[in-house]
Amino acid sequence: MFITVTLSLLEGFLTTFKIFILTLAMALPLGLIIAFGSMSKIAVIKWPIKTLVWIVRGTPLMLQLILFGFGPGLIGIKGMDTFLAVMIAFVINYACYFSEIYRGGIEAVPRGQYEAGAVLGLTKAQVFFKIVLMQVVKNILPPMSNEFLTLVKDTSLANTIMVYEITWNAKRFMNSAGILWPLFYSGLFYLAFCGLLTLLFGFFEKKLSYYKS
Repeated sequence: MFITVTLSLLEGFLTTFKIFILTLAMALPLGLIIAFGSMSKIAVIKWPIKTLVWIVRGTPLMLQLILFGFGPGLIGIKGMDTFLAVMIAFVINYACYFSEIYRGGIEAVPRGQYEAGAVLGLTKAQVFFKIVLMQVVKNILPPMSNEFLTLVKDTSLANTIMVYEITWNAKRFMNSAGILWPLFYSGLFYLAFCGLLTLLFGFFEKKLSYYKS
């Protein structure tokens, strides 16, 4: 039984890991675009984006999953893949959270840094990439690490719309065999994954400790 449960949880963990990686691959760059949009001085760009961020951050991810998972079918759009629905909900949700972290990190860099770069004859792009960028990365690393850990745990919400990740597989044994321990066993996978991410972010924070804002 232990081997059967382990193999099933590993299969579910692959789906969990896939959701995690794909979400980061798409939400990190999208979040930066949204951040620049929310910082725009053009009102027709700034306010719709800020409104979107407010709505997404102010409503539960589970509600967003249900909306994308079941909403298309209710309005007559058939054949919406549940995994695709999960990815759309996760990417939009986390991109909005990442955008606020990016915005805070960029705005935390003193204006004098930009002015010093301009005095040296650097373009705005050169100032950003050569002077500001690493300071921004240092500023956003702690809140980003929290969001990464939250994402690991939020992947369990995918089973809301029938995506068979690790928690779903654990509950399946609980329902079919009447045993509770696979549910606790699945928690070890999350703990191990979060532990590795914590060590990784700790390493990066030490590497960037010499950058002073």
